Amino acid sequence: MSRPITLVTGASEGIGAELARVFAGRGHEVALVARRGELMTTLAEEIAAAGGKPPLVVPLDLLAADAAETLSSKLDEAGVTVQYLVNNAGFGLIGRVYELDRAEQLSMIDLNIRALTSLTLRFLPDIRKARGGVLNVASVASFMPGPGFSVYYATKAYVRSFSEALAEELKPAGVKVSCLCPGPVETGFQSRSGMAFTGAMAAMKPALVPASEVAVQGYDGLMAGKRVVIPGLVNKALVWSARITPRAVLLPLLATAQKKKSS
Repeated sequence: MSRPITLVTGASEGIGAELARVFAGRGHEVALVARRGELMTTLAEEIAAAGGKPPLVVPLDLLAADAAETLSSKLDEAGVTVQYLVNNAGFGLIGRVYELDRAEQLSMIDLNIRALTSLTLRFLPDIRKARGGVLNVASVASFMPGPGFSVYYATKAYVRSFSEALAEELKPAGVKVSCLCPGPVETGFQSRSGMAFTGAMAAMKPALVPASEVAVQGYDGLMAGKRVVIPGLVNKALVWSARITPRAVLLPLLATAQKKKSS
């Protein structure tokens, strides 16, 4: 019999690593997936030393066309089956679309959207049988357009829309689907995206929700069957204000905010 596991992508650092710690701490056996095997091995050793079940480490580039099938084969070889899927892998690029590298922007779409969808579709049969769940990591960016961060915001809007619809579709099957929408969090995401935690961003630090707390709220929200989880009062207020602000007013405000994030 295959053992049920929680599969966490982008698990080498940041929110992904914290989600792996939380799931492991709540008694789940986890499989860690990311490109950087050394970081995941260190995390796996930490989880095991803390009394958790030794995680399965799968170094893999999810941008590869056959990533989902490769991952599925590795899980079969390990004798495990996916009960919970945590789609955390993703990245952003700050800047005007015509100034950013075209190939990198298309890779962002491939990872943030295509890979997430591919893994979800690939493992849904097992998740349905196990009456498990899917936790997709989006962002508060999913609630608004993002001039200066256009493609990234658009990819996260897809993730939230897909997650909410999937939650409704899978409710009769007893499968939980949640979309975790954090605000800015100090992780490796910032260096990859070109975002600087200086100036206005530095002034925001006291209001930021740490990655460890984001992970706890994501886990608790999934297990409670919440469709959307927004950690932090400031982030909830941001989403609320974005919903009621006319686009003609919101767009230039967001454009200015992105310029400050990159400086």
